[in-house]
Amino acid sequence: MDRTATSHDYRHLREFVESRAGAEAYVEPRTNVTEMTVVLVAADGEWTRRRVAGKDGARELSHKLGIPVYDVQRTGYPQRMREWSARQKKQQNDG
Repeated sequence: MDRTATSHDYRHLREFVESRAGAEAYVEPRTNVTEMTVVLVAADGEWTRRRVAGKDGARELSHKLGIPVYDVQRTGYPQRMREWSARQKKQQNDG
């Protein structure tokens, strides 16, 4: 099993929310190699992923940050996230 959530993970997530508009949290399930993670997605689709201390940790994080939290297995990822990733990939290929 990969490492668990650390204070660095939480600091990164907090800084992401504080520096971007419209962030939302999407909780991802634990896998065979990674603990539970949360993906934060900003209004423009920019995203970041870090480990969290389970579903309760994800809910607590979203409450402290004042952002909505969703279960990605129920909602899927937002379209703006896929669009942002496609733009980043295109920029890398063009540049």
